[in-house]
Amino acid sequence: MGTKGGILAFLIIAGIGIVISYFLIKPDDVLPIYQPSDLKPVLVDADQRGKEDHRVSDFKLINQLGDTVTREDVGQKIVIADFFFARCQTICPVMNENMARLQDYFKGSDDIMLLSHSVTPDYDTPEVLYEYGERFGADSSMWWLMTGEKAHIYELARRSYFAVLDEGDGGMQDFVHTENVVLVDSKGRLRGFYDGTNLEEMNQLIADVGRLREERAGEK
Repeated sequence: MGTKGGILAFLIIAGIGIVISYFLIKPDDVLPIYQPSDLKPVLVDADQRGKEDHRVSDFKLINQLGDTVTREDVGQKIVIADFFFARCQTICPVMNENMARLQDYFKGSDDIMLLSHSVTPDYDTPEVLYEYGERFGADSSMWWLMTGEKAHIYELARRSYFAVLDEGDGGMQDFVHTENVVLVDSKGRLRGFYDGTNLEEMNQLIADVGRLREERAGEK
């Protein structure tokens, strides 16, 4: 099945899943707001396990266009975040195909941002990321593939998104490789964790974005 056929199948399955989810989810059912204490201890550094009101940290990275971008540039959008590297031949292509499908599903939405962080930033220059993004049809207005200081990216993975199990300091020998995709609400709070290689979990992510939108609409 070609890329277009795969995307169409994904959207059809996602649509069915969302309809089913609508009838299964009670109107007052909301996504959990994950705090460090709610997660597996192996995901959370000891000094953060007792903290409450966790929010995704500010960041300063460079996207595939060579632009410096920060958390402020994301604004109050719902964020779907993952970690990858361009030379990966295993889980990353599958994850980014699914990210491309998410992008197509939410096309035209001004409240969604996809953030893909390179875990080999020394190799993944903006030029490399731009070419890589072209393979998956990345729209830079909605999907940033980002590089920057390795220690900064690894700190985001471990202490902000809690996306990886392994410990490390972001040094030369440190390496992050994870299939986790993280859903973050418009206030920077962690609202869901998904296997980016699993189609059913990606469909659940789509349904959960709908729940966040309903939640936000109810706050207005």
